[in-house]
Amino acid sequence: MSLENNFLEQAVELARQNVENGGRPFGALLVRDGQVLARAVNEMHLDQDPTAHAELQAIRAASQQLGPRLDGCVIYASGQPCPMCLAAMHLCGVERVVFAAANAEGEPFGLSTAAIYQQMALPLGEQKLDIQHLPQPAMAVVYARWKSLHDPH
Repeated sequence: MSLENNFLEQAVELARQNVENGGRPFGALLVRDGQVLARAVNEMHLDQDPTAHAELQAIRAASQQLGPRLDGCVIYASGQPCPMCLAAMHLCGVERVVFAAANAEGEPFGLSTAAIYQQMALPLGEQKLDIQHLPQPAMAVVYARWKSLHDPH
């Protein structure tokens, strides 16, 4: 068995255990250079946090060790990452994601995020969520101040 398959099987086993513990069927590992840096499960059932997805929990745990950049890391997930988790992976520099069950497999169980992917692919004005842009000139000052504090030159 390949190391990659082993990591994916571990994510699936975490999902199985989480179901037995009252949680949702999602588990994830965050790996860098063949070493598991974090193992996590979906913890929405513990404190009703809708962002407590397995992938985000793994990112949070690994970031405690490595900081906010997770370049070179791979996430192995039991299910297809939702748009929120996928966006977080892009933001923190995760290099790759490997998942076991696609949205189509989760659909019959109410565990697909395909509809959210479809919404997010639409222009902002066409999404079901009412999204408004109200420009505030003061933000240019805030951004400039941030840049002056973080610019190495």
